[in-house]
Amino acid sequence: MDGGPQYNPRTVEEVFRDFKGRRAGMIKALTTDVEEFYQQCDPAEKENLCLYGFPNELWEVNLPAEEVPPELPEPALGINFARDGMQEKDWLSLVAVHSDAWLLAVAFYFGARFGFDKADRKRLFNMINDLPTIFEVVTGAEKKQVKEKSSVSNHSSNKTKANSKVRVSESAKYSKGGQPKDEDDEGLDEVDEEEEHGDTLCGACGENYASDEFWICCDICEKWFHGKCVKITPARAEHIKHYKCPSCSNKRARP
Repeated sequence: MDGGPQYNPRTVEEVFRDFKGRRAGMIKALTTDVEEFYQQCDPAEKENLCLYGFPNELWEVNLPAEEVPPELPEPALGINFARDGMQEKDWLSLVAVHSDAWLLAVAFYFGARFGFDKADRKRLFNMINDLPTIFEVVTGAEKKQVKEKSSVSNHSSNKTKANSKVRVSESAKYSKGGQPKDEDDEGLDEVDEEEEHGDTLCGACGENYASDEFWICCDICEKWFHGKCVKITPARAEHIKHYKCPSCSNKRARP
């Protein structure tokens, strides 16, 4: 491989830089360099080819490492064999998903190898999670999410109900009485909100609560859900007096 000399990042920041570099290289392969990437993944090669991303933002299609076990986790094998059996966009999406999984595996391999504790692992994941996935970039889902986030921010800034059953990132700027808070208090409020609701899980996808996401609570089962998981926006939530989640709605609908 010609992706430069191997090195071992030892801090959270170094691992994150390594992650970003590899991610950038793989995104290039699947977007701006997609024609070259497509040609290199020829099923006629009769070998299991892999897509590698490197810390210097380069990419390479190559055979997997021969050493066992390998120095680093290996990407998905045989991406070339699926190429001609699928539509190009579906094949690229499949490679993108596996690339996301590989990047996480490499990042947390370094974390385990160099003894990252719980706080370090959480900080690393949060830094990674702030970036759109390769799949989101390749499929265009990233642009859709940015548009929805902008809409959420515009609508949520007008929210002042004291007993509202929703949570959005802008809510930290308002007190229980609906009055704007000082900007100096915003950071503390976000930390308090994370600590208070950190163990809350989405009733649909099972992910943890995060203060930068829109949530809504079911008035029947009192479970919390990501708005995106139950297809409820902040604007729509403002007009719902009593929210029932899909599960509770289905129960009520049965004879």
